[in-house]
Amino acid sequence: MNLDLLITPNWPAPATIKAYTTLRGLEFDKSFNNWSTFQQTLQLPNKPILVAQKHTNIVLPAIEQNHHQIADATFTDQPQQICLVTTADCVPLLICNRQGSKVAAIHAGWRGLASGIIGKTIEALDLPGQELLVWLGPAISQDCYEVGRDVRDSFLTADPQSIDYFKVSSDQHWMADLYGLARLQLKKLNIQQIYGGEYCTYSDSSRFYSFRRDKIHNGHMANLIWIA
Repeated sequence: MNLDLLITPNWPAPATIKAYTTLRGLEFDKSFNNWSTFQQTLQLPNKPILVAQKHTNIVLPAIEQNHHQIADATFTDQPQQICLVTTADCVPLLICNRQGSKVAAIHAGWRGLASGIIGKTIEALDLPGQELLVWLGPAISQDCYEVGRDVRDSFLTADPQSIDYFKVSSDQHWMADLYGLARLQLKKLNIQQIYGGEYCTYSDSSRFYSFRRDKIHNGHMANLIWIA
């Protein structure tokens, strides 16, 4: 396994949990044209269920009939079934429980965060927050993510405490902390074991794709988790 092409979460997950984020140089082709290389590099047991990510709060089980269905999070309790989301600035969240019997992957841009994608995924897992571990994968940092009033107001309407994660940058514009907003929502769900969140896709062009930096969809990272 070429570790230079991957980030392995630094978290105390059970040994049966496998989780990675791919870096530039290991592109994930959603048409599976490069599947053999991708599978061999990550030693994957199966092809993942790919959902059509549309910045929704829809959560689906990672089963064959949900392949290409609209959703932004998947979950499973089945061994060797891969949950995978792709990102290029949005926050990827990889989740497992202490026992290593359930996993989930979330694609959380500002729309998904504001509309409750995290809470809906935790509800689907049907486990107490205290039993869960969450890793926040590479996303755009607050210093690089300027938003308008519409984004800020979407969060404040859902939770007034969100105001702590917006810094004024100019008239009617703020720097938004997606990592902080995700952590706020996780903690309100009684999840304390939260890891990661130290990366910036925008400022680290050597390792990460960034839609905001490059202005085009020139690539994305794959964030995946499964029970071995």
